[in-house]
This record gives sequence, structure tokens and C-alpha cells, in this order.
Amino acid sequence: MLFALLCLLALAGAAAPAAAAANARPCASPDSASAYPFCDASLSIPARARALVSLLTLDEKIAQLSNTAGGVPRLGVPPYQWWSESLHGLADNGPGVNFSSGPVRAATAFPQVILSTAAFNRSLWRAVAVAVATEALGMHSAGQAGLTYWAPNINIFRDPRWGRGQETSGEDPAVAAAYSLEYVKGFQGEDGEEGRIRLSACCKHYTAYDMEKWEGFSRYTFNAKVTAQDLEDTYQPPFKTCIQEARASCLMCAYNQVNGVPMCARKDLLQKARDEWGFKGYITSDCDAVAIIHENQTYTTSDEDSIAIVLRAGMDLNCGSFLVRHTKSAIEKGKIQEQDIDHALLNLFSVQLRLGIFDKPIDNQLGPNNVCTAEHRDLAAEAVRQGAVLLKNDNGFLPLKRSEVRHVAVIGPSANDAYAMGGDYTGVPCNPTTFLKGIQAYVAQTTFAAGCKDVSCNSTDLFGEAIEAAKAADIVVVIAGLNLTEEREDFDRVSLLLPGKQMNLIHTVASVTKKPLVLVLLGGGPVDVSFAKHDPRIASILWLGYPGEVGGQVLPEILFGKYNPGGKLAMTWYPESFTAIPMTDMNMRADSSRGYPGRTYRFYTGDVVYGFGYGLSYSRYSYSILSAPKKISVPHSSVPDIISRKPAYIRRDGQDCVRIEDVASCEALAFSVRIAVLNHGDMDGSHAVLLFTRLKSSVPGFPVKQLVGFERVHTAAGSATNVELTIDPCKHMSAANPEGQRVLLLGAHVLTVGGEEFELLIET
Repeated sequence: MLFALLCLLALAGAAAPAAAAANARPCASPDSASAYPFCDASLSIPARARALVSLLTLDEKIAQLSNTAGGVPRLGVPPYQWWSESLHGLADNGPGVNFSSGPVRAATAFPQVILSTAAFNRSLWRAVAVAVATEALGMHSAGQAGLTYWAPNINIFRDPRWGRGQETSGEDPAVAAAYSLEYVKGFQGEDGEEGRIRLSACCKHYTAYDMEKWEGFSRYTFNAKVTAQDLEDTYQPPFKTCIQEARASCLMCAYNQVNGVPMCARKDLLQKARDEWGFKGYITSDCDAVAIIHENQTYTTSDEDSIAIVLRAGMDLNCGSFLVRHTKSAIEKGKIQEQDIDHALLNLFSVQLRLGIFDKPIDNQLGPNNVCTAEHRDLAAEAVRQGAVLLKNDNGFLPLKRSEVRHVAVIGPSANDAYAMGGDYTGVPCNPTTFLKGIQAYVAQTTFAAGCKDVSCNSTDLFGEAIEAAKAADIVVVIAGLNLTEEREDFDRVSLLLPGKQMNLIHTVASVTKKPLVLVLLGGGPVDVSFAKHDPRIASILWLGYPGEVGGQVLPEILFGKYNPGGKLAMTWYPESFTAIPMTDMNMRADSSRGYPGRTYRFYTGDVVYGFGYGLSYSRYSYSILSAPKKISVPHSSVPDIISRKPAYIRRDGQDCVRIEDVASCEALAFSVRIAVLNHGDMDGSHAVLLFTRLKSSVPGFPVKQLVGFERVHTAAGSATNVELTIDPCKHMSAANPEGQRVLLLGAHVLTVGGEEFELLIET
């Protein structure tokens, strides 16, 4: 692949475009409009973009089609670097963020997205996005970052082996959609003035992208065969919300093909975003995604044909140099016309104008002092606290009492490794605290033993020192799981078991401890820890994902009861037997005729280690549905013939349903569910309340159950808290039929929260 070479070339010129964009502004002076028509503030953003495009030569136009866009000195237009990364904090994976020169040498490393998602807290997600945006603007003012960022990753965590599942908000499309809304709104900060945004967020990777490199298959050439049904109710909803509701200003087309056509060439899907979802922004390719259409996928017969097909499909920007090198040849050979480039430039310049790149800068008073702040570190810690998931806690073993613990042994190669806490797309953290350092702050006598040389753990050579440490300690904490050697971009897992001899290490240490040990799991992907789940020598299991720079601070807070955990898993944890299922099978629904169990909690019919939404607490909660409608009627007054048409409504597998497009008013269907949450424990607690729905009678092809609402709730010990969830049946209770149409099933539905159930009838 050209990807590595491309990155090296891009990084060589990374600082200049960002710095130039921060300082060179052709429309900053009062009389600039007379010199440059595109500076006329009385014109609309599209009109200003058209005016700018009209002044460019062909070569100047082509120079804009790369992520490292060339400047136009004669017009005062600065060069610009479009590619910056901000997945869970500013990262230098993209050349637009530069920590190597300038006053800012680090940025807050928030927990990886899959961990923050486990908090199921919209306000937390929004707050983190706002904080990352603040740091981005602070770095921008110092000339070390741009204004356009390629995040969030809102693909569905479809397969537990996916190396980039850690970057996502899990397996549920409704949760991914909700996360995208909070991230984009918090990051872009629209003020409503002609679409002005302070930063640009990008929904990626569009669409059905969720495999890196597995069993000879590669993301660069993989053809994702997706049914219309799965596309509509699994793969597309996060992107629809990200564009239609969050109003993201960027969309990234993925490497893979979808049903035989490269995504960056899927005109139907790219234009769907604009025509149906109201997208007003630019579409960028993933890096080298245009080059591979001919070179690797052999979908086209020439480089020029590749350029023609993506520009006419609606792609505007190429991450890489491919379009800069071959577009002029495509014009000379008659493959495209100059107006095809103009259309792309209108979208690109419109976003730059919305960002105010050419205008007098707004005095936002943000600078290097707004990066790595104590406030942001506290927010990062809160995200870890709320996202941490307690998977096992036999006989209330946790929390520990500091007065009773004199000596702790911390075992595992990641226990003293700050790098292991970051996950994919992590920049330079401000002040990382390792797990060892964090526990030492609580217990002075803390012993560390790696046990394994590294996370791959291919040898037992270091088991001896781990055994001696465990024997001497009152409490043993084993840090196990994954890191970026086991899961990352361009690398998927093969097994769901703990790497190498980690399981042997845990068994060995557990056999010599005075008390049952505490197992802390790292990593974004699920692991099969069935052995630990059922082993009485392992009292507690805590999942911390990739907690970022504050992981070491928060772990002892949870272990010693300063904080009561309440996170819930955002993905199913499957047994190792699931790896018999080909990762390339994109079907979500189970198919018993071929022994296929389906995917994600919505359709999976097999055994699980831990299910979606699972998570314990130091308290015990119970729920009561205080109020909800016993039935709702689907309005159809605006479609008089809905009853008389043939058929009156759709009948499939003995179940009646109404197409969402035939519902007169989805707003009129919305209803509220009031839930009482009772904390039976002796600790105050914050946890996620998850409300699901299922059909009273199962219907083939429709979800086993699906999440319809969630809210983070704080409840004092021995007290009750009421929470109200608003449900939109059209969005939350519908599913797709085999033709890819969203339908709402009529008849009895069952709302469930914890062990509480409530029957709801939907009728016409």
C-alpha cells in the first residue's frame, strides 16, 4: 500500500499549512472585498465560494483536491491541511496536529470511545467533545493544528475481532447515532449564523466498514455484501443521524466496496446523504481510497477512470496525492470536465468559509493555556469512572477497605505502561498516571511484577517473580487484556481468548494468593474470560477499556470505593466459539439453515460471556415502570387510503406492520416512560438505566430486542430516583423489512428495564 509513504510525505510538510491557515487571512481587512470578490460578507456562503472558484486557474483548482491543499498566493488564499484527528483527544496520526514544534507539546488523552460510551451519558459525551474542541482551537491559535478533524468513527462494532471496534460507540446503531449527535454538536459548536461552525467534524467511515485484515482479507479490497435490510437498520442509522440531526460538515467514504462498488464511487449512497439527509459539507476519501480503486481493486481500467467515477459520484477531497497527480490527465483524456472539479471546490470552500478561515478571526481568547487543563483532566477522569464496567464481584469483595490493606501486588505487563492505556488515535498525553503509580498513592507498600515480558505473553519466564509478589501481598490485582499489539487499525484479532499465556499467568497467581484476586481487563474488543467468570479464586473482574492518561488515578478510586462503578457494556462479549463464524459475513440476522447465529444483541441467538448492557455496581438497583401508555394508535389521517389500499398494511410472517413512510406524524406517536430507580445498597451510585423493547411474539428477521432509551441516573443509598425517557417509535421501535423499508410492527410489544416488564399495544 501507498498509505505509509503517503503519511511520511504528508508529515514532512505538516506544520506549514496549519500555521499558514492560522495567520494568513485574505478577507481580514475592511477593503478586502474590493480586491477579492469572495470576501464580500454581504454574499451568502455558497455565493462567496462560487466567486472564489471562478477566479482559479485549472492548476490552482487541482491543487485543492488533496488533504494538503495548495495555496493561491495571488489571491491571498493560504495552503491548508484538511487532515487532523480528534477521536478521543487531539492526535498526531494526521499531519494537521503537530506536537513537535510550538508551545503545545501534549493534549488531554480522554478515554477511548468504547469506554466513554459505556457511561451511556449524553451530557458526558457532549462535554468531552467540547473539551477536545477547546484544545483544538487552543492549538490552532498557536499554529499547531487546523480546523477540520476526521472524527468521530461511527461504524458499528459488528464483529468482536475488529481491531478498530475500540474507536466506536459499540454495536447498537441507536447508541452510535446518539453518540454521533453529541460529539458533532459539541465539537462543531454551530451558532446558527449562516451555518458558521468553529470546527469541522467528520462522520466516518461511510459505510459498512468494520474489518481491517483478517484471514487473507483486507479492508483495501474487501467487498462487503450487505442486504438492503441490514443496510437500512444497522449500518446507515448512525450516518443518517450524524448528517441529518447533528449536521456534520464532513463525510468520509471508506476503503471497502459495498455490493461490488467502491464506496467512494457509490453515487447513490453519497448523494443520498445530500438529497435525502440534507448534507451540506465536503466528502473526503479515506487515505489512498481512490488510488486503490484501480491499483488494488481493479474496479476501473485506469487511474483517470478512477478519478472520473469518484468526482461524479460526489467525492470532493482525496486524502493523498492521487487526484493532484492524475486529474489533469483525466481532463485531457476527456474522462471529466472542469465543472466536475468546480462542484467539489464549491463544497470545500464553503466549509472553509463557514469556519472563517479567510475572514478576520473571532477573538475566542483560546490558546496554549487552554490545553492540558486541570478541568479537562477531571473530565477525563469522570469519563473513566462512569464508563468502567464491573463484570464480577463475588460476595461484595469490592470495594476494598484501605485500613485493611497493607500490601498490594500489581501484576501484569501493562500495569506500569502508560502507552497501554491510550488505544488507537492517541496523541501525546499531558501527564499519564500508570496503574502502578495510582495504586501506590493509596497503598504505600505496593509491589509490581510484570509476569510477562509484554502483552503477547509468549513465555512463562517471569511467572516466578509474579508468584512471589502474590504470596507476599494482602491483595493481588492482575492487569490483563489487550493493547495495540493485539488490536489496532489495519490489524484484526483471530482469537477472543486472552493473548499468549495470560490465562496461565492468572491461574498461576490465583493459586497462591491469600484472598481471591481482582482481575482488571484492558482493551476495546471483547475477550472470552469464561474461565475467570466461573473461578471462585477470582473475586472481581473490572473492565477499563483504554482509559487514557488518567486510568491509573481512577482504578484505585474504584477498587477502594471512592467511586461506585455503574457502566454498562456497549458490545456483546462472545465465547471463543464465535470465531468459527467468518468475519467477512456481513449479515446481522441469524440463519438457522446454515448454522449462522447472527450478530450483536439485536439478532444474536448463541451463548454469551457477558451481554450488551451488562454491568454491576457496589449497590443493587431495582426498577419500576411508573407510567407508560398501554396502547398507541398510528395516525394515518394524511394518507386516507392507508386502510383501503391493497394490502391495507403489510403482512409478513403473520405479523401486521406499517411502513414508516406511511405514518402521518411520527411526532404524534412519541410517548414517555417514567421509571422509578431504587438503590438498595449502602453507597450512593450513578449508573445507566437502559430501556429495551421486544415483540411479545417473535417475528423472523426482526430484532430479538432493541434499546429504545437510556439515561444516566444518580441515586442516593436507600433512596429512589425517577427518570423519564421519551420514545420515538418510528425511530427506536422500527426495523427494516427484507426490501429495506423501515416498518413498525403492530401488535403487542414489551418494554423491559432490568427485570421489570410492561406490555404496550401498537395499533392502527
